[in-house]
Amino acid sequence: MNIIIKKTLDATPAFEEYVYEKMGSVEKFVKAFDDVQVGGLALRVEVARATEHHKKGEDIFTVTASLTLPKKEIRAEGSAADARVAIDRARDVLREEIEKYKTKNLEHYRAEKER
Repeated sequence: MNIIIKKTLDATPAFEEYVYEKMGSVEKFVKAFDDVQVGGLALRVEVARATEHHKKGEDIFTVTASLTLPKKEIRAEGSAADARVAIDRARDVLREEIEKYKTKNLEHYRAEKER
């Protein structure tokens, strides 16, 4: 699985490594689909600071993760005052959506097999 990071803020190498580490943990959930997808799977992660419209207050970071699986694109978002927390929230939502996708497809596969 390839992880593509798009960032609209200055990021240190340690921050980029954190993104790869956290989002890379999703790979074990989609390993079975990596062989099916031509060219492998690609997880696109966008990290942005969403404070241009805020006049006061703290910075708010938004993380959007998109993963294209066979017949479905999964998208997860997370936001928080800390960029690392936003990454963790997006990863958790992504995991939940992957589990739903796998459960639905597994049930469909088993139903076809019983026929």
